[in-house]
Amino acid sequence: METKCHVKCWTRYVLICILFASMKSVDAVTHYSIPEEMEEGSVVANLASDLGLDVKMLSKRMIRLEVVANKKYLDVNKETGDLYIVERIDREYLCTTKTSCFLKLEAIVENPKRIFFIEVEIMDINDNTPHFRRDANELDISEATQAGERFSVNNAVDPDVGVNSVKTYHLSTSEHFDIEIQTGRDGSKFADLILKKALDREKQAVHNLILTAVDGGTPSRTGTASITVRVLDTNDNAPQFDNEHYRIKIIENSPIGSLVLHLNATDLDDGSNAEMAYMYSLYTSEMTQNTFNLNPHTGEITVKGVLNYEDFKLYDMEVIATDKGTPALSGQCKVTVSVEDMNDNHPEISIKSFQSPVKENIEVDSVIAVVSVSDKDSGDNGVVDISIPENMPFKLRESTDNYFELVLSEPLDREKVPEYDITFTVIDRGSPPLSDNETMTLELLDVNDNVPKFPQSFYTIRVMENNAPGALLDSLTAYDPDLHENQYLVYFIIEREIANTSISMLFSINPENGKLYALKTFDYEIENEFLFHIEARDSGVPPLSSNVTVHIIIVDQNDNTPVIVSPWRAHGSVVEEKIPRSTDKGSLVSKVIAIDGDSVLNSRITYQFLQVTDATLFSLDQYNGEIRTMRMFSYRDPRLQRLVVVAKDNGEPALSATVTIKLSTVETAVKAYSDMTEVPLEYDIFSDLNLYLVIGLGSVSFLLLITILVTIVLKCQKPKSSKAAPPCRNSVISERNSTIADSTLVSNDAYWYSLFLAETRKGKLVVRQPAPKGSRYIVSSLPRSTGLTETSDSAPSTLQGYRR
Repeated sequence: METKCHVKCWTRYVLICILFASMKSVDAVTHYSIPEEMEEGSVVANLASDLGLDVKMLSKRMIRLEVVANKKYLDVNKETGDLYIVERIDREYLCTTKTSCFLKLEAIVENPKRIFFIEVEIMDINDNTPHFRRDANELDISEATQAGERFSVNNAVDPDVGVNSVKTYHLSTSEHFDIEIQTGRDGSKFADLILKKALDREKQAVHNLILTAVDGGTPSRTGTASITVRVLDTNDNAPQFDNEHYRIKIIENSPIGSLVLHLNATDLDDGSNAEMAYMYSLYTSEMTQNTFNLNPHTGEITVKGVLNYEDFKLYDMEVIATDKGTPALSGQCKVTVSVEDMNDNHPEISIKSFQSPVKENIEVDSVIAVVSVSDKDSGDNGVVDISIPENMPFKLRESTDNYFELVLSEPLDREKVPEYDITFTVIDRGSPPLSDNETMTLELLDVNDNVPKFPQSFYTIRVMENNAPGALLDSLTAYDPDLHENQYLVYFIIEREIANTSISMLFSINPENGKLYALKTFDYEIENEFLFHIEARDSGVPPLSSNVTVHIIIVDQNDNTPVIVSPWRAHGSVVEEKIPRSTDKGSLVSKVIAIDGDSVLNSRITYQFLQVTDATLFSLDQYNGEIRTMRMFSYRDPRLQRLVVVAKDNGEPALSATVTIKLSTVETAVKAYSDMTEVPLEYDIFSDLNLYLVIGLGSVSFLLLITILVTIVLKCQKPKSSKAAPPCRNSVISERNSTIADSTLVSNDAYWYSLFLAETRKGKLVVRQPAPKGSRYIVSSLPRSTGLTETSDSAPSTLQGYRR
């Protein structure tokens, strides 16, 4: 292996010597130091200046940057000679275990060929947070452990180096624990957990601590880990009963196995140190042990023999609880059981009278039932109390000894509660008390006390025109919570006249189910809405009713074909018009106007050519129907032109009408009417005179343009005021047949700046080029006659001819 290494090194040395011999010169190593995590595009230094290279010659000399044994994190700008960051550099990724980190680069130029060695040192920044190998540490420490004991915990690591690595540790506040920081041979820091105060598991069984690692960076970074200390138990607590002396009363004739008392002793220790057994002490008599049984595991005292109040009234016993620790610890208590006379007769209840069913509108304070109570026992065992549930509209009123009346205390409503199950409960005052109960059902009879209700107070029903007679429009159903005939509803339309026509001639309603029907076919163009009332009436005595408003809206259908009213023509004939051959580009040739009897979208008409002799000669505005010339006539164009225009509405399906226009060109001096014309682009004969005129006109236009630009520059160089100046974007356009204003429409979107040509015609601004959809406009330098302000959000909807 060593021989191979020498061979490779020698070969590389020879190659380097040959390369050095072929170059004119080789420079020494250029050193740079940069921090890691620099932004992409950040300039490290001007490499050309540092290497003594001419910046202007970098591209010709084909400068390039070669990276030795690494990714290409840096590159050189051939225009400026700057060495800049191509990709973010992470020192911890590039040099994982090294304290120093270098990038070796070679800058190579040609003509003549030279190699420059560059060394970039990557400096560490505090960009990593200390972290523990384990986020949670668990320790088991006996409560008998002496103070001063030391415990090892997991240390933290930080990928950063130098001052940016872990410097110290902090422990959360604890009266039992502290830490001691140690330094390893490699300079790493770790902490030992020190017990500074003895533990007591019975006071606190678990201690939750937070260990924080802090690095030495600026600002410093921290990482945390949790330490959970579980305290192991020792048998240092004796069992203790809840009370030192228990006094229990028990009724005679209690059955065998009846629970007398459940003794509970607690031991603050854990595990076997807290397990215990119960037993009688030597001071408990044999008779008591034969009368009561003690469960050694649960501490339950139950009846073992027959109890008789007349034979023995009082029993004393002493119970010991012993744990299973080593050594075992014990605790004791006294129990006194007194036998009492038994309440062995249940109270009785008897219903003397009961009225059911009753009407729901029965008066308050009416008597519903009369009951009596009795008990064969004496003393408190014979005193009986009677009650009914509290959430009912009734109350009990005592009339004579042991007799009670059930009276109505609140109004009744059958629709809320149709019947009541009333439970009479009697209980004596014995110990323990005995009780009995009896339930009766009170049924309520319905009274017509509810008005029919519609789900809505106002119904809007949309009906498509040309509907079939008898078509179902909607179901208007009311609800009445009453019963039987009080619930049966009848529906009818409240009569009224609409346009001298009875509403019952237009609509009908099923009196049983409230279904509403149309009796005729509706035409939106004649009538488009109706407003009337429908009443629902029950069959009670007296009958109750309510009504609801119905709004019928007739929805338009595309059932009318567009009608072309201009240019006028006899039925089935063709429109013939004449136009001078000298007509300019953009001149208005004709205008097609169509109307539609429908509404909204169904009446919106667009125009388009169905047939055209020459598609390059005429244009048609799809919205206003204007036909204009796209260029001037040439000698090659036929004298007869045939245009077929179709006017189509926006309905579904669309309806349309067509008109045929025959245009014949004539050689006359009369000029066709044109709302807006521009300089002709074509002539039949391009004469010398026309050439001179064009040159002269171009020179004058150029001088005018220079003057305008100078004026704009001077205005834009004025000092900025406290308020933002309007944008300096004006366009000057000459006017020909109409007054053309200088207008600039600028979108407030930073990516859209569009210049539009506009003119004022009869006080309206006409936009010849549409703007981006959804843009906001600033209109400047408009004539006062337009009535527009310099800044207008609604410019698109105001400007005539604008289309989204």
